[in-house]
Amino acid sequence: MLENQTILVAGGSGFIGSHLVQALASTGNNRVLSLDTYFTGTRDNHVAGVEYIEGHTKDIADLCPDAPDLVFHLGEYSRVEQSFQDMALVWDLNKAGTFGVVEYCRQRGSKLVYAGSSTKFAEGGMGRDQSPYAWTKATNTELVMNYGQWFGLEFAITYFYNVYGPREITCGEYATVLGIFRSQFEAGVPLTVVSPGTQRRNFTHVDDIVRGLILVGEHGSGDEYGLGADASYSVLEIAGLFGGQTHMLPERRGNRMDAALDSSKATSLGWHTERCVEQYIAGIVKAKSNGSTG
Repeated sequence: MLENQTILVAGGSGFIGSHLVQALASTGNNRVLSLDTYFTGTRDNHVAGVEYIEGHTKDIADLCPDAPDLVFHLGEYSRVEQSFQDMALVWDLNKAGTFGVVEYCRQRGSKLVYAGSSTKFAEGGMGRDQSPYAWTKATNTELVMNYGQWFGLEFAITYFYNVYGPREITCGEYATVLGIFRSQFEAGVPLTVVSPGTQRRNFTHVDDIVRGLILVGEHGSGDEYGLGADASYSVLEIAGLFGGQTHMLPERRGNRMDAALDSSKATSLGWHTERCVEQYIAGIVKAKSNGSTG
């Protein structure tokens, strides 16, 4: 358990970040700070016991003058297909912003836990160049590792696999797959599946991701901490768990077909998944049948 530390989470008002700051603030007598642009994060995700700072990660040195013991960097642009239309924004958040965080950690002597992207492992390693998002994330992991070699930066790099759970975005162009399916199911409309539908994903509950992040923050060092459920499902299989009709959408650029998962370094720290996507969806279906969508 992380105890008596000052911990900064970039992206602490987002889907995963809000769960992370909540866990960090609820135990261990930690001082927890969140830095967020509120691009996809929201004040509705704020939780007690966290100091919230609004601003861009490229300005982190001015906004967060303290020297945290630990920095979790989750505050990047994180959508594959949309990144082709948002190139300037992707560069601003993922290159300029991440350089600011890495340099800040070097100057402050803080350990950095960087959230890389599992897209770089897809298609036999070719996934890293399939979209602006994937490329920026892959090259950022190289930057972090080089800072470790050049300047002795203490770091650990994690990789998430299709995170789902409470507070995920359920509508709009930055929504998650499961978030979209849930909102469509609850509205009683066909679930929209991007063709071909056979693309496979390792859907992982946000609670499992947060437990992994905390373990890596405390004990991890170096690259390749994959945080993903062992079981993989095609997108059509996930849609089928909701029941009802589906509507196929055209295939999209950058949409990988597979996901290569290696969670061995995370499991060596004692991490394992406790939640199952099939049970999660079954709970949503049951709630609707009982007349509740809470």
